[in-house]
Amino acid sequence: MHIKVKQAYTRDFIPVDKSHVPTKSTALQWPHLNHLKGKMPPLQDCEVGLLIGYDCPSALAPLEVITGGENEPFAQRTALGWSIIGSANPYLDRQGNQSFVHRISVKEIPVPSAPDVLKILESDFNEKIYDNKYVSQDDVQFIQFLSDNIKQKENGHYEMPLPFKGTGLPVLPNNKKLATARLQHLKKRLKANKQYYEHYTAFMKDIMDRGDAELASTASERETAWYIPHHGVYHPRKPDKLRVVFDCSAKFNGISLNDTLLTGPDLINSLVGVLLRFRREAVAVICDIEKMFHQFSVLPECRNYLKFLWWEGGQLEAEPQEYRMTVHLFGAASSPGCANFGLRYLAQQHKTDHPLASAFVENNFYVDDGLISVPTEEEAKELIIRAQQLCKCAGLRLHKFNSNRRDVLTCVAPSERAETTDPLNLNPGTLPERHILGIQWSMETDTFTFSIDVKDHPPTRRGILSAVASLYDPLGFVAPFTLIGKCILQELCHRGVGSHSCKPTITVGGVEEWPQKVKGDHYTQMQCPSQPW
Repeated sequence: MHIKVKQAYTRDFIPVDKSHVPTKSTALQWPHLNHLKGKMPPLQDCEVGLLIGYDCPSALAPLEVITGGENEPFAQRTALGWSIIGSANPYLDRQGNQSFVHRISVKEIPVPSAPDVLKILESDFNEKIYDNKYVSQDDVQFIQFLSDNIKQKENGHYEMPLPFKGTGLPVLPNNKKLATARLQHLKKRLKANKQYYEHYTAFMKDIMDRGDAELASTASERETAWYIPHHGVYHPRKPDKLRVVFDCSAKFNGISLNDTLLTGPDLINSLVGVLLRFRREAVAVICDIEKMFHQFSVLPECRNYLKFLWWEGGQLEAEPQEYRMTVHLFGAASSPGCANFGLRYLAQQHKTDHPLASAFVENNFYVDDGLISVPTEEEAKELIIRAQQLCKCAGLRLHKFNSNRRDVLTCVAPSERAETTDPLNLNPGTLPERHILGIQWSMETDTFTFSIDVKDHPPTRRGILSAVASLYDPLGFVAPFTLIGKCILQELCHRGVGSHSCKPTITVGGVEEWPQKVKGDHYTQMQCPSQPW
């Protein structure tokens, strides 16, 4: 007998229970099937090697059928012989609790055409189109809730509630013991590291003095409150700058504060779009909003969800006191959405009296970093003045100004310039380098700089992967450099080379040793002209 199978798929294991295979004993269990006992093949002592589906009807077509009474099994003869379908035992409805489900998913992968490849490559640098972006019901609720409840305080700052999921304030378990335990771990580190202690206490004193945190009353048993653990982290490029992070993701009894908060829609401008507009014109200006999250206050009725424990005056041997944040804090899932909503709300409210500054704030900010380019120095000065005036309307401080033109910085007060700019010396050769959205920018030469420390990346598959991944290049300026590394990495994977094994000789585009032999000024420093298109 010969049955042709048009298409077959392989896998390491077929999950079949052998007790489901009918045998001679199965036929003996049912009177109407007893006469088939000699026609049932014996059970083989081996694994199931082939599963036949309905795409092979010639093997499954019934040639003869023997039926019994109601709910009794039936036998059928196919081209492969006799088989019994139904319950194997008349006294048991089911043997064991195991169930097996057989499912095969097949997807045909078409060969990509040239337009498809081009579309994929262009998508890496495609700016998001927010006008056509679908928003979820949670996003609609977030926007509507903040729009209905945003207020402006006497000092100009905007005040918004915490955007909780659902309606009303959530009822959360009392997690004070979790915050207390985390505080004790922090205490040990503060005692062991004097510099860490000094930076930490200075940060806490600063937020108290600024009014970003306040002393809170002790919560009663009936009052819902949430205590947020906190810890400090140092900036990788600023070893003396400590930021205290409030751990809003810390769970207690299976829930965290972030679990109850809406994150809102993505209101952040496209990174690629901001960078491209930054180099559209000849005169470039960058600036920063000071402590952006802390510029937007939280309504008083929501502040008990932002409690934390700390020692008054940094006295570690004293009893910890209860404090609460009065502003949207770094670490809450809702804070980026609230801050960006507040910034866009400011721009919308002042479109008439500050049209240029409003457009700048709305279209050329990436979170708290503002980047823009204009045709002339006079336009740049005018924009800086207008933007500062606009931000003051909401109590925001726009500072850390820098530009590739010295005359532009003369209109900025020394206290509002970037720290790397000498307020008394704007002579040629003194403009510094700055990181803008992760890219090193030399204002003096108006160049973007990229560098790789080759000695930190050994010639192994893992080392090459590290070198490729360590180069941040959102605009693809050094793609000719990284593409060689990606091709070598791809070939290493095809050859099955281990992660820590020294790579064999592989030549891509005439380059054998990567990145050692291709590291040069033509890759590490790129001139980015104005209006390159």
